[in-house]
This record gives sequence, C-alpha cells and structure tokens, in this order.
Amino acid sequence: MTYPVDRIRNFCIVAHVDHGKSTLADRMLMLTELVDPRNMRAQYLDKMDIERERGITIKAQTARLPYKPLGDIADEYLLNLIDTPGHVDFSYEVSRALNACEGAVLLVDAAQGMEAQTIANLYLALEADLEIIPVMNKIDLPAAQPEVVAREIAAIIGGEPEDVLRISAKTGEGVGAVLDAIVDRVPAPKGDPAGPTRALIFDSVYDPYRGTLVYFRVVDGEIKPGSKIRLLNTGFEGEVDGLGVHSPEETAIPALGVGEVGVLSAAIKKVSQAKVGDTITLAGKGAKDVPPLPGYREPLPMVFSGLYPVDSDDFPMLRDALDKLQLNDSSFTFEPETSAALGFGFRCGFLGLLHLEIITERLDREFNIPLVATAPSVRYRVQLEHGTDAETGGPQIVEVSNPQDLPEPNQIAQISEPTVKAMILTPSSYVGPVMQLCEGRRGKMLAMDYLTEERVELRYELPLAGIITDFFDQLKSMTRGYASLDYERGPYVPADLVRVDVLLNAEPVDAFSSIVHRDDAYAFGKSMTEKLKELIPRQMFDVPIQAAIGAKIIARETIKAKRKDVLAKCYGGDVSRKRKLLEKQKEGKKKMKSVGSVEVPQEAFVSALRSSGPKSD
Repeated sequence: MTYPVDRIRNFCIVAHVDHGKSTLADRMLMLTELVDPRNMRAQYLDKMDIERERGITIKAQTARLPYKPLGDIADEYLLNLIDTPGHVDFSYEVSRALNACEGAVLLVDAAQGMEAQTIANLYLALEADLEIIPVMNKIDLPAAQPEVVAREIAAIIGGEPEDVLRISAKTGEGVGAVLDAIVDRVPAPKGDPAGPTRALIFDSVYDPYRGTLVYFRVVDGEIKPGSKIRLLNTGFEGEVDGLGVHSPEETAIPALGVGEVGVLSAAIKKVSQAKVGDTITLAGKGAKDVPPLPGYREPLPMVFSGLYPVDSDDFPMLRDALDKLQLNDSSFTFEPETSAALGFGFRCGFLGLLHLEIITERLDREFNIPLVATAPSVRYRVQLEHGTDAETGGPQIVEVSNPQDLPEPNQIAQISEPTVKAMILTPSSYVGPVMQLCEGRRGKMLAMDYLTEERVELRYELPLAGIITDFFDQLKSMTRGYASLDYERGPYVPADLVRVDVLLNAEPVDAFSSIVHRDDAYAFGKSMTEKLKELIPRQMFDVPIQAAIGAKIIARETIKAKRKDVLAKCYGGDVSRKRKLLEKQKEGKKKMKSVGSVEVPQEAFVSALRSSGPKSD
C-alpha cells in the first residue's frame, strides 16, 4: 500500500537502559497486529543473542507499523519506528537515527525517574528539533512514584505533569494512547518528491550472502530497485538489487518515496563503504553537485586495548575473526602489534568499554578464541621537543595509544590527554561522595543544578583515562545504584603524564606498562607489584618485581625463592661444613638468577591486566 506523505509518521523511542523501550516496541507490534501472537517473543526487534541476554539494544532496528487511530476507520497511517541504542558508547548512531525522525517518545521508568543517558539523548532530540512525547512506563510497579516522576519530566522538558502519558508496556495499559499521540503530534515528513534523490543512512549491517544492508530514510526524491546509486562521502557507486521494509520481517517493496524508511542492498562489499551519516543519491552526471545531508562525521575510537591469543597458533584465526567483525561494525578498528611478553596480537580501537566488552565476548562466543586483553588505554597527543609538522609548519605532534610507543622523556615537550564532559544525576544526599570521587579522578566542576529537591545534576570535565576502568562501578556503589552517568567528548588538555614500566628480574614486561598521571604513578606501581607478587609462582631464585618511571624505581616487591634444605644431611660435625654447603647453594642461586628466566603463567596476565587502571582513594 502506498501512503501519502501527510499520513507518514517517523518516530523513535528515547530511553535509558532497562526503562522498557524494547517491551514498548513489542507491545506496539502486537497492537498493530503485525506479529502473530503465537510467534511473538520478548525483545522481538533485537536480533543478537548478546542483546537479549544483556537486555540492551546494540544495533538500531526499524519497524513499519500500519495504524488506524481510534475513531478514524477510513484512513490508515504509516508509523515508522526506529529503535535506537541507549548506551553512551553508541551516541553517534543515536544522533543519526534521530535525524531520520520527526518525533521522539521520551520513555521514563516510573520507579527510577530521569537518568543521565535519557537526558543526554533528550538533548540530542531537541537539537534535532523533534516533537517530544513524554511517556511514563511501569506505573504498575509497587515502587512506582508517578506523581514525583511526572513533575520531574515536566520540569526538564517544560509543560505540565498532566501532559505526561502513563503506561505499562508489560500489561499494554495506555499504549494505544501513545500511538494516537504520535499520529496527532508528530509532524509529517518534509521533502521534495521531484527533487534530486537524497537519503540518510542511519545504520548498516553485513550479510554474508547479500553484502552490506543499508538502513536509510528518504529525504527527497525516490529510490527504486534497479536504480544506480552513489554514496556521497565514500564515493561508492552500485545498482540497487534489493529494496525492502521491515514490517517487522523484511518485505520487498517496489519504491520508497519522501519520508519513508527502508533497507537496500547494492553489492556493497564492506560496511566501511556505507557509513552511518552518509548521503545516498542517484548516480549520474549531477551526482557530485547534490548537497550532502548535514551532520556526517567519522566515528572515532575512544578506548584502545591489545588483544592477544592465549595460544600463539590461534593468531591467523584471530585475524580472520577481527576481519569478519569489522564487516559488521565500521567503528571498530584494529592493526597488528607485537609484545615481547604476549607475542603477536592486535591493537584495537573501540567506542567505549561496553563496545570493548561486546567485541571480546563475540570473539570468545562466535569464534571460540581464548584471549588476553591488555588494560584499556586512550589516545594521547605528544608534542615533540624537536621536529616540525610538514603540513602546518608548527611543532610535530604524534598520537600514542600504546604505552610502548611513547617517546623518551627528553624528546617530549608536552603530553595532552583527551577529556570528557560528564553529566551525573544523583540523589542530593550523595552529592558529597560523588564530588569527592570526581575530584579524586582530577575532575573539574563545570556546573551543579537541582532538578528537584531530591535530584541533582553535576557536570564535570574529567580525563577519559580516569573513567574507563572502575569509575562507573564506584559511582554506583557509593550511591547505592541511584546515580547515573553520561558523557561526551571534550578537548585535549596538557597533563603531567608518565609511563610506568614493570620489571621482572630487572627485565621490563611491556604488557604491564601503562601511561598514568604522575600523581597516580606510585599508587599504580605499588598496586601492580603487589598484585604480581600474589599471581606469579615462586621460582628457584629471588625475583624482584619493580615499578619504574624511566630509570627511577618507585615501588618494589620480592618473590622469595624456593629453598631446598641442604643441611638435612649434615647431622653433625663442625659448623664450617654447614657454612660451606650454604655458600655453595648461594653461588648456585646467583648463577641461576643471571641465566634463568621468570615464568609468568597466562592467568597472571589475565588477572593483572583485568583491573590495572589507576585507583582513587
């Protein structure tokens, strides 16, 4: 069925993790009778096992919902739902999905209230000039506080508490009113049906049989099967060999016009050729003159970690596995690197810690490759003491994500580290501990606002390296789980950073090196030496474990040697006999120490690297 533009509504659902977004989408599918009740399952739009197990959305999904509002029997509306990720790591994908919509359902848990990620995505929706429909979910819970939460929502977006729709996605109560509000309040798409074709890519996935599948929304013109298309930013050209919509399973369609959302295939071999935010137009002489849709930028990795196979024979398998994962995720990057301790591996770039967890879990689950992951690090900018940049003529600057690549101290003029602008929502009774935690991570307060008498919004500029290890865990534990965190990229700022090396028997072990702030160096070094003393088994000789900054030792622990009782056979006689045997043993230990090597079990690497970030007191 073809729908006129004035009967199309494009909307998304903005919500924090676990506020019921996927459950609401399931209920909408049932209410519009798109899915047979016998085939219905929870989180119907989430396709990946990890999404189901963790209860989060990782990849955006779409659903085309035909809907007849109550009292409007004659006319049917087309509602295009774009289900977006809610986690901060995928905020760029969220912003592109929002640009493909005209309205957003702001979904808030009646028991938990507004969360930091909800507010951050709400700001993105307001920047995209979307119509906001406030909805309060889980009103059937015993712990629900509908009046308090309604006032909180109204205070943030403006309006009255009575304007907030109250629903239970679990039971279906009030969901019909949400669909009616979408029809009444979300504006119809705008575009020129006769103009040059332009469509916005908001997601892409790799299919082993069809190549890359591109999810898009048509802004101007029309796209049909057989059309030759061009992607303006990557320059790819190809013929559309498949055009469809998700309703909610993929269904072929003869054409898609202004405001419609669909999926196409065009023999695109890599996801990197169809990146999120790119513009689709028809290929031809005037294709290069078509203005691209605004907002395209490359997704930049923020967190870096080395991935090494436990068994060196698995290295070719790991390379093939990373190649396959990159087909599905263009924001994931990797390049080969070598470690003297761990052998051959890859330096991988991720959007954040959740992204890192998902990739490593998929490697273990889908490819069955046991891995050692080095401690997460960030990308630093190092200004060299000597050298000139060929392009700008200014001082030479190199980017470093691996501690081993950091130049010698006498070659460094300045090191800058990336920062984030963090937003923390917390109950007012926990403001003091939260501020202490942020200042312990070298944070700088930007603002503090009371949203209500009980809820406070804190804004801090924090070093990215200070929050990627255990910051979120500590924030949750000290606020009994009530605080929430969201952040966005900030500027690079100069900092007093040093590389701390760990030496075993006077030999540096590159896998344990880390770049930390000078004020945290002693605590980090002491923590690593104490941890390794517990993890490394005793050898036949004393093993010193040292943490050093350059040639200066800042912490030390010693693993005492195994000792054979050489005096057991000395049952009597002069004391010189005992001394002679002890001296002989001492000489043997000294010789063994000079030629022997320390055996570090693989479990020690895994345990030590799992939580080797600097801790705050």
